[in-house]
Amino acid sequence: MGGTHGLHRFRRWRGHCLPGGTSHRGSHPRRSWRHHLCGEGFWRHGGHDATGRGGPVRDPTNPRPGGLWGAPVRIALTGGIGSGKSTVAMLLARHGAVVVDADAIAREIVQPGQPALQEIARAFGASVLTSDGHLDRPALAALVFSDEEARARLNAITHPRIAARSAELLSAAPPDAIVVYDMPLLVEQGAEALQGWDAIVVVDASDEARLARLIARGMVPEDARARMDAQAAREQRLRVADHVVDNAGDLLGLQEQVDSLWCALTSTDT
Repeated sequence: MGGTHGLHRFRRWRGHCLPGGTSHRGSHPRRSWRHHLCGEGFWRHGGHDATGRGGPVRDPTNPRPGGLWGAPVRIALTGGIGSGKSTVAMLLARHGAVVVDADAIAREIVQPGQPALQEIARAFGASVLTSDGHLDRPALAALVFSDEEARARLNAITHPRIAARSAELLSAAPPDAIVVYDMPLLVEQGAEALQGWDAIVVVDASDEARLARLIARGMVPEDARARMDAQAAREQRLRVADHVVDNAGDLLGLQEQVDSLWCALTSTDT
């Protein structure tokens, strides 16, 4: 994040971008956001990465209005597990954003034959590998989510590789792009990870709602709580947010908030 901004909670009304409550945290040194009519032309369907890999995802039928600033707008998107962050990333991709998915990159770097997988096996033993040589994610999760030291060892193996690949993909974005870095552990990376963004977007939901969603996915409640506890607290994420997407409601309400967020991200006073 290039500086401090005002915190926007978005709602949708008659096609206008209207932030709800605003908590001012200073002024952005590079751009200031404004509200404007957001026409339906911003919305397109598509935008999924069919390969499931961590590369940029962009809807080719709907490029962002180009040439506004001559450099990509870099947005960090974060949220706790079960918050709906990935859904927000998909909706932004449908609008035309380039999405770099840190979770997809994390899966990519531990495929069989990758150095990271070999290091993980050396650090945690053969029990974290399946019979065909893939990473046994449940087995690894059982070792690290309740053990801070083990989690730190895993992060030391994976995080530098994720960061390097992410930086490569972010730098490859075209100059007229809005680039969204979908990163669940942004706050956990420390103050340095918060720098260099034009805005930080936090997808927020109560701990109770997130837990219910994780259980609905088939997670054992104890495992779900352990994964939530291994991440930053909700208040820590909200403290660094420039824009908050409140995912306490239904999908339609979430779509409307993302529409309004897109209005803000594609608008600037010059």
